[in-house]
Amino acid sequence: MAKKSTINVEEVTSFIVNWLKEYAIKSNVNGFVVGISGGIDSAVTSSLCAKTGLTTLCVEMPIHQDSKQVNRGREHIEKLKKNYPNVKNEIADLTVLFETFKNEVPVCNETDRLNLTLANTRSRFRMTTLYYFAGIHGLLVAGTGNKVEDFGVGFYTKYGDGGVDLSPIADLMKSDVYALGRYLEIPESVQIAAPTDGLFGDSRTDEEQIGASYDELEWAMLYTEKQTDAENLKEREKEVLKIYKRLNSVNKHKMNPIPVCEIPNFLK
Repeated sequence: MAKKSTINVEEVTSFIVNWLKEYAIKSNVNGFVVGISGGIDSAVTSSLCAKTGLTTLCVEMPIHQDSKQVNRGREHIEKLKKNYPNVKNEIADLTVLFETFKNEVPVCNETDRLNLTLANTRSRFRMTTLYYFAGIHGLLVAGTGNKVEDFGVGFYTKYGDGGVDLSPIADLMKSDVYALGRYLEIPESVQIAAPTDGLFGDSRTDEEQIGASYDELEWAMLYTEKQTDAENLKEREKEVLKIYKRLNSVNKHKMNPIPVCEIPNFLK
């Protein structure tokens, strides 16, 4: 079902690195800050930033984080620091902040809604933290979203991990990100780890949350773009297409520009 990556990893890497460097220089900043999760997207993004030669600050922001995610992230950071002298790292443990916040706001009796809201709150705390580091060091916040997440199913938090200055891998499918990960020699533990947003304090995967794998979502995104007749699809393909279209629809508010109430001239 999945479309395997056909990109030229060497040329794509060079293109993104040059794009990042030129953008940073034009913006008169010192480099980039990247939130490290222990996943492939943040690992690839931080590696691309590191290859610019500009300051690349990798920030861990645990909130009751699964130890496996933490260990993968630190393994990646240590490898980057060994290979690139321009890479630095910081740890900002946001667990106490998160618990304090929970104690200061009303409790919602709808468990599912509460859990999702708190998951998004974690992401927004992390966005604020990245911008703090960006501000004090003169850096840009580099986004880690890929094309399927950012423009397919909207699997990110508005003003959380969706709040960034630039998005170096947002035109790459997940399979492309994995291809770059292999080329960039991302640690094997990161490459084989099941994708997870790490926002619930447990080991639940993205696939468990979404109901489809990234391979399946990538297929659905490409299939939808072609506007092909769906009559000859297998049952699982129909199910995945339904999941994709539902998420693409309900998350349009993330992907489209913020609606502005434009006042008619005759009222001005």
